[in-house]
Amino acid sequence: MSKATIGLSEQHCGSRVSKLTDKEVHDLLQSLAGWSLTDQAIEKAFGFKNYYETMAFVNAVGWIAHREDHHPDLVVSYNKCVVRYSTHSVGGVSENDFICAAKVETLSQ
Repeated sequence: MSKATIGLSEQHCGSRVSKLTDKEVHDLLQSLAGWSLTDQAIEKAFGFKNYYETMAFVNAVGWIAHREDHHPDLVVSYNKCVVRYSTHSVGGVSENDFICAAKVETLSQ
């Protein structure tokens, strides 16, 4: 985990957010291994050994979403979960998306 990811994971989502520029998104993506920008959202697929591990991860992501009041789209299958963040109120990606993505990254460490 990079130093920038650690810094993001220690922050909390704010209520006043704005859409990040393409450069800001690109720069922040450098600190999150495996995350990519797709259709105005950042996403990553996480792989697991079995359904139990997948569901434990999903529940942990749900806990983060509840605590931060910022909720991802999830696609869940037997041994994979795709986590996708965007901020609908700004029509794209905000710093809140990166804060939550960094918190999700800490689950896989």
